Amino acid sequence: MELNTQAYAANDAYDELIDGQGRPRPAAKRLFDTLNSLPSHSLEGRRQAVDAAIMAMGITFTVYSDGANIDRAWPFDLIPRVMPRKEWERIEAGLKQRLTALNRFIDDLYNAQRIVKDGVFPIAVLEGSKNFREQCRGVQPAFGVWAHVCGTDLVRDKDGVIYVLEDNLRVPSGVSYMLENRQMMKRMFPEMFQSSHILPVDDYPTRLYETLAALSPRTSDRPVVAVLTPGIYNSAYFEHSYLAQQMGAFLVEGPDLVVRDDDCVYMKTITGLRRVDVIYRRIDDDFLDPEAFRPDSCLGVPGLLRAWRAGKVGIANAPGAGVADDKVVYTFVPRIIRYYLNEEPILPNVPSYLCMDDEDRDYVLAHLDELVVKPANESGGYGMLIGPRATPEERASFATLIRENPRNYMAQPTLSISTAPTMVDGKLAPRHLDLRPFVLQSDRLYATTGGLTRVALREGSLVVNSSQGGGSKDTWIVDTETEGA
Repeated sequence: MELNTQAYAANDAYDELIDGQGRPRPAAKRLFDTLNSLPSHSLEGRRQAVDAAIMAMGITFTVYSDGANIDRAWPFDLIPRVMPRKEWERIEAGLKQRLTALNRFIDDLYNAQRIVKDGVFPIAVLEGSKNFREQCRGVQPAFGVWAHVCGTDLVRDKDGVIYVLEDNLRVPSGVSYMLENRQMMKRMFPEMFQSSHILPVDDYPTRLYETLAALSPRTSDRPVVAVLTPGIYNSAYFEHSYLAQQMGAFLVEGPDLVVRDDDCVYMKTITGLRRVDVIYRRIDDDFLDPEAFRPDSCLGVPGLLRAWRAGKVGIANAPGAGVADDKVVYTFVPRIIRYYLNEEPILPNVPSYLCMDDEDRDYVLAHLDELVVKPANESGGYGMLIGPRATPEERASFATLIRENPRNYMAQPTLSISTAPTMVDGKLAPRHLDLRPFVLQSDRLYATTGGLTRVALREGSLVVNSSQGGGSKDTWIVDTETEGA
């Protein structure tokens, strides 16, 4: 299938596969040659095989608004995103720097609050946080780490620079799809994995287990780890069951666990109660413990926060970690890095405007037709305004929301985020994408080699979320120096 390189050369955005002269980027040269050598029916046949495999394996996600069909097959595109290892090494260092600083920030907020007292982080932002949990004050978790799993969203602008779009520190999802994408690509393009040095991602379940096991309050060669899921109707249930199986952990729901008078957490089994050392929770704070948070929650475990505060169980991510998962807090991350690490940020933030600042708010309200406006705590692409594509009525409605609650909104320029060739209706065409690498921290730091590339399947769309019509690609980090040796 021959690529129309001129279409990419004329593209205003940076393309991950083809440069501005219509030539393949060095890391993607072998992929480019392979694609050009394949007849159209061969690539289409591989795409159909992938779709059949996804259906057979039950790789799904849930769309709650679709009452007729709760589960949908995972939308996967056969053309991978390719990046050179040298570029990735810098990104990896920036991701690790960022999570290290954010964990120190969270730990400080729940203890001494030095950053507030020193005037680096405004008390007004903290007081307006929906995710700051007073119940977590004074806790000092193992290694001072609160966010053990982070999914950081990255985008590349037309200038070629990689920017951090947001940090996902509460219950980040998507890593199972990253792993399954790689397995499918190995089956569909075995020749590429034989001829190219594509760095692996397969060790993530082992790394995740090691990260969790390090949190165990008991000394054991094999701590008891449980993945706490809200159940089969959760949009990420496939991932919960997948990771539990891959790690050899127990998949449990709230009623499967009980906290006894000794403040330990036990799992109900057919042979009696078994103590649980670490819980990888995939339930939001509000529903985690009806004793500490929402009393009407049927998803959580009564007494779980008490057990965690007593040091009898490890929880990842820790309750309260979401205080740093806030799009307003995001704008302060460069300052947070400088304050705690005395380093300059390796990865830049997207330039941002805080609507709680009078001058910034006036600018945002005057330029709503140019900006992307985001609420502080929404996810999945919901609740935001893409100004250039919004109607006058939508912009007027958002202006009212901003004036009523300025703390809840921030704005950014509309980036021309990068594209990559994507199969659409049997043809290859450029589509916008982002990248979500996953970073782990407990007693050590680890970052996935690449991550989950999400792609907007609709022409011109910048919204990559699967819940809003997006798909995904495998991400290849290619060691070009090894290939050239």
